[in-house]
Formats: sequence, structure tokens, C-alpha cells
Amino acid sequence: MPFRRRKNTAAIPRTVPAFEHIVTEASESFLWRLDDYPWERNVWNFHPEYEIHLIRKSSGVVLVGDHIGEFGPGYLTIVGGGLPHDWVTAVQPGELIEGRDIVLQFDPERLRGSAGLLPELRELEPFLERSLRGMVFHGRTAIDGAGLMERMGTVQGLTRFRLFLELVDMLARTDEYELLSSPDFSPLLDAASLDIIQRTLTYLFQHFAEDLKLPEVAALAGMSESTFSRFFQKNTGNSFSDHVAKLRLWQACKLLADTEIPITDICFQVGYMNISNFNRAFLRKHKMTPSSYRKLSRQRLALRT
Repeated sequence: MPFRRRKNTAAIPRTVPAFEHIVTEASESFLWRLDDYPWERNVWNFHPEYEIHLIRKSSGVVLVGDHIGEFGPGYLTIVGGGLPHDWVTAVQPGELIEGRDIVLQFDPERLRGSAGLLPELRELEPFLERSLRGMVFHGRTAIDGAGLMERMGTVQGLTRFRLFLELVDMLARTDEYELLSSPDFSPLLDAASLDIIQRTLTYLFQHFAEDLKLPEVAALAGMSESTFSRFFQKNTGNSFSDHVAKLRLWQACKLLADTEIPITDICFQVGYMNISNFNRAFLRKHKMTPSSYRKLSRQRLALRT
């Protein structure tokens, strides 16, 4: 029976540190688990272990270091030790997405320590270094990597370990990837800072379509406006206004691709006050107009079907 994390229905204290303690069985070299969503550890968190993360269902916003992007089924990433991360899906109260994620976590020092006996493992060092910024895989690599992670849930022992080595080797050799976080991103990884950032990110995700004001959000964090601005930039890598804009444009892309809602209506639904500002922001971010994005999304969907 695969190890599966389900939603914890107990209230989560706001002061819980977002440092995730990874416990690997003595008989295993790495942790493999199937996660439902939401779950109490699905927060802006970090840990010294590396994490290979597969989204099996749903879509949403991915936060890795100072990167903000979107994900859907088949989204495969690796996040290096100490790099904060979160995959956020908008759910209704009481909604549970069963088996949304497959999570694989391992200690890189085990691999490095084993290189004395197994010299071939030294070939992984450049990959481990790249992973410290977070990597997302695409193309054949993402498809094959997802298949390997699914198969790991059906086996144990040496067979699972063999699949792990096959996966890591494939991810280390492929050129079908993008780096996510900036090389100079360096957040304050203390429990109090992460707790404030987690609560702030959650609030922004829930209210980004509203008329958000920096002083109001700073007050919620218990800080002055200037202190909060510096704190937010340091710990997310984005300014407050840039972060909100990225969330709004992510939602706009979903609505453009998945609905027939008029573009003017989408503009107001995601929090922009006029269509000119919306068009400029969208063009700056995606290098095309909203109407062009919708047309391209339709063409891609037609090709897949």
C-alpha cells in the first residue's frame, strides 16, 4: 500500500513553522508518497531534502523561489534543498482533490556520500547544482518522468530504487527543462518570516481580483508599509505589485483558454480597472495580446484533439 497523505481536518495554528521535517523509513533511500489536496503541509515551505514533484490532477499557481507560474496535469519539477516552494489550487470549501500530487524527496548527501563506492554518482553533481534554483521539465522528459514516478508507487525495495536511479539519471541528462528561481534569490528562512509570508501569500491568492492596497496588506502582516515592502521583496523575490499582477494574469490566461467570457469582462474579473492597463500588462508579460493568446490556445487544443 503506497504511503498517502490525506487532508488533516484539524485547525492549523498560524504560528506553525513552514519547515517540513522529512522522515524516510530506515529501509528506504528516499520518500515516495501520494498526496491529496489540500493538506496541512501544502504551504510555502522548505526543507534540506530535494523534492521531485508531479502534479497528476488540477491546475493552479506554482511558487518556486521568486518564480510564479502556472501548472496543470503532468507538471514535473525538482526543487533543491532550502528553496521555498508551493503548488496552489483554488478549491471550494470542503473540496478534496484525491491524489493530486506524487512527491519524491531525497537527501542529496546520501548520493554524494555513496559516490566514493559508486563513482558514477559523481555525474549527478551538475544536476544537483542546477536543481538548487528549481527546474521544470517538458516534452518527452516530463511524460517519461511522470510514468516512472507512477510506477514507483506500485513496487518496493530494489525495484523502486532502480526506478529512482533511472528517473534521476534521465532528469540529469535531459535538455528539456527550464530553470525557475533567480540565482540571487535568498529569502529569510526562519519560522516567523515564513509564517508571515505564507499567510500573506494565501491572502493574496484569495483576494488578488479585489482592489488590494499595500498599506492594508502590510497592516495584516503587522508591519509598516516600507518594512513590509522590503520584507516581501526579500522573501518572495517579487515586489508586492508584481506579485499581484502575476496572479491576475495567471487567472486571465485560464479564463482566456478555458471559457468564452469576453475579454473586457475578464479584465474586470481578475482585478484590472480598465482594459488599457490590462492589455498593456498582458502584452508585457506574454508578448502577445489577450485575443492572440485565446486564439493560440484554441489552436493548441485543436491540435491535441
